[in-house]
Amino acid sequence: MPSPLIPKPETATPAALNPVVSFLRFVTLGGGVGVLSGLAVALLATTLPWALSNALVTAGSTLLCTELHARFTFGTGRRAGWREHWQSAGSATAAYLATTGAVYVLHLTQPAPGILSEQIVYLSASALAGLGRFALLRLYVFALAVEGTALNTSGLRVSTPGASARAGGVTPAWDRGGLDERRVVAARLSA
Repeated sequence: MPSPLIPKPETATPAALNPVVSFLRFVTLGGGVGVLSGLAVALLATTLPWALSNALVTAGSTLLCTELHARFTFGTGRRAGWREHWQSAGSATAAYLATTGAVYVLHLTQPAPGILSEQIVYLSASALAGLGRFALLRLYVFALAVEGTALNTSGLRVSTPGASARAGGVTPAWDRGGLDERRVVAARLSA
């Protein structure tokens, strides 16, 4: 029995197609989880090595954020599948390396930095990594279909003429070729 709590593609909000709205949602959801993650890393680091604490928190927050971004930020109207989770995990690995590297450099320059210094460095590195993640997630991971392709049941793109409108897909901004967003939204909502 399908869950009534899982939104259907036709209930996805058209505003999610707008890159500014998507970015604001990304910052709100990802930033909120990021700030909580920063606190969790600091608390765990009192009992575990910092890199291990960061890895554990990064894994948990990546799973949570991928779901939030699939449902709300990028308006897919569905839960994230394995493909999205693995691709998001790849970008999170890069973010993990950036945050760990930044804090490592801090510890090289200041042998005993305070928690405030660690948080400033950690959150700054997270913010920079987040910009790269937003671009990757928006343009690649959650770009549902490009004009003339559709996603098959495995999540792979297959070529079919006019499939974007039939599959309820969204054409990414870089490949619109003059396609009007209102037509894409209308096709999505009527499918």
